[in-house]
Amino acid sequence: MAIALGIDTGGTYTDAVLVEQASGEVMATAKALTTYHDLSIGIGGAVAAAFDGHSASPADVSLVGLSTTLATNAIVEGRGHPVCLMLIGYDPELIQQYGFQRDLVTQNVVYLRGGHDVEGEEVEPLDETAVREAILARQDQVQAFAVSSYFGVRNPAHELRVRALIEELTTSASRQPLPITCGHELTSRLNSVRRATTAALNARLIPLLRELIATVRDTLDALGISAPLMIVKGDGSLVRAEWAMRRPIETILSGPAASVVGAWHLAGRRDVWVVDVGGTTTDIAVLHDGRPRLNPEGAQVGRWRTMVQAVDAHTVGLGGDSLVRLDGPGRLAIGPRRVVPVCTLASHHPGIVDQLRLQIGTGQGRGLAGQFALAQQRKAVGLSDDDRDLLQHLGSAPQSLDVLVDKLRYGTLALRRLERLEAQRLVLRAGFTPTDALHVLGDFEQWNAEASRIAAQLLAAQLDLSPEAFCQRVIAGVSDQVTTALVSKVLGDEVALPDWEREPSAMALLARALGDAPASDLDCRLTLRHPLVAVGAPVAAYLPRTAQQLDTELIIPRHAEVANAVGAVAGGVMLQQLVLIRPVGTNEHIRLHLPDGIRDVGSIEEGVAYAQEVIPARLRALARQAGADHVEIQMARVDRAPSVREGWGQEIYLGTDLTFTAVGRPSPADSH
Repeated sequence: MAIALGIDTGGTYTDAVLVEQASGEVMATAKALTTYHDLSIGIGGAVAAAFDGHSASPADVSLVGLSTTLATNAIVEGRGHPVCLMLIGYDPELIQQYGFQRDLVTQNVVYLRGGHDVEGEEVEPLDETAVREAILARQDQVQAFAVSSYFGVRNPAHELRVRALIEELTTSASRQPLPITCGHELTSRLNSVRRATTAALNARLIPLLRELIATVRDTLDALGISAPLMIVKGDGSLVRAEWAMRRPIETILSGPAASVVGAWHLAGRRDVWVVDVGGTTTDIAVLHDGRPRLNPEGAQVGRWRTMVQAVDAHTVGLGGDSLVRLDGPGRLAIGPRRVVPVCTLASHHPGIVDQLRLQIGTGQGRGLAGQFALAQQRKAVGLSDDDRDLLQHLGSAPQSLDVLVDKLRYGTLALRRLERLEAQRLVLRAGFTPTDALHVLGDFEQWNAEASRIAAQLLAAQLDLSPEAFCQRVIAGVSDQVTTALVSKVLGDEVALPDWEREPSAMALLARALGDAPASDLDCRLTLRHPLVAVGAPVAAYLPRTAQQLDTELIIPRHAEVANAVGAVAGGVMLQQLVLIRPVGTNEHIRLHLPDGIRDVGSIEEGVAYAQEVIPARLRALARQAGADHVEIQMARVDRAPSVREGWGQEIYLGTDLTFTAVGRPSPADSH
């Protein structure tokens, strides 16, 4: 029996599932806490638990799929390895004049003479002497190179030549060539600056993803699993780990993509809205005709707009581990800060229960009620003396924040220092969360419910509510925020993303639709036309209210709590190649813009025939490298001829776009 093992490393939990490949049936599931300092611990724990008590053995696994947030998180947090960005034919004065240098990711930028024009004609020969000098001067300072040529997508000749020179000059008897990313490999679209941004980000991520894949591979080997490892791309498709290591940028938004594919697999519906409630964030995306809708503008991660095709997801900082706090008189705020739930902290450090009782007895900690700080045993580099003192003061046990601030001088400044240490993952903050509310209400019972109840009592007292009524208000607040985010996504797709705080009339209508407004002569209802598939744990507590508010069908499929891990093995391999056919000059001849250069032909149909002759074989070989088996190739043709006529009624020909798509199932073995 062939088994696929799906793994998802989320912000809170690492999930593992065993799926029978022939039927697609989920055979076993397991969860373990994600261990940021060493992901192998959480991955190993989840995988081992999935096999525990099951008749299947690790030797039965023929395929492993991994959904990872590494690329997304690294870009948002500014992490990555040093790279050199080589720009061919770019104008440095224009880059500076328009402030584009901020978009180039690295300050190690080399401008080189060369480049092409929009028709693929060489504007200036490549300055190979300068290229050699730049490579030799930087090869010991960086861990990867990124190369982007002006109009390189119309003729990649100069990018390919620079790649060859980097490989030649950075290779020795004792060293493999440094990793290289060329802009034309990642996109076929015009936009020289964003292409350079995407290439530089990809180069920075290559060493990081190599480390992650090596860690996962070692963990699997230790468990006796030797199957091929696949990674989920941002569009929901799968690629072999070796392929992903060359193009890690394509794995951004891997988590949201996996959740959409997993929802499709588990729910069996082709046109739905998918809401994935995780520990840190809630992701909202749409499934149309069984495929995730992709963002045509390219994936946005943090402040970077890339040219990577990825799922069109709307993400909000709301999840089971979102901090619940009071934001002004009677106002309840949930998120976006993520903390460790009090119930989870108390399960590992039972002593905090007494600290919580002390706060009840003394009335302490109104602003920081139920919040704790816990130092992490990690190597700290580049800290100030004040930050080191704060870490030393925290010690090895959780400290109540209100007591900590009271003990330290300059309490507000101490909180700011604490936040800096949190950003570096040297300190964890714990507090009351929706997960704690579920423990109080008896809807979730995995951790220390007593700690949750005492923390709820601390906050509820400030609103003159019972702990149960307070927790019901928290759960309703999560539901309302999910509804608002879903409405925002729908409107953003069709009109524009609303800014509710600046549009009080729209906010008033939304409040009436949610049933949160006072009595009014104006009634308002909203209806979501497609069903809502909810995945994540425990969505059964949050999403029924959302579905009711939007008058739509709610589907919570079996195994919804591990949908991301299911999506890590439910997708297929898909690669695309765009070939442009364009007239040159005054339609004197026709030019093909191909992945390896340009080719002139006598007619449009001759160009189409040539592309159909050479591209499928090339794309099929690439798909097999990416891990596909039984590859099928399709071609879509779009002729660009506007309804404008000149002269004697002759139609203007603007060009033809040929999109070749290779689709295949993941190969369970190295068949290529």
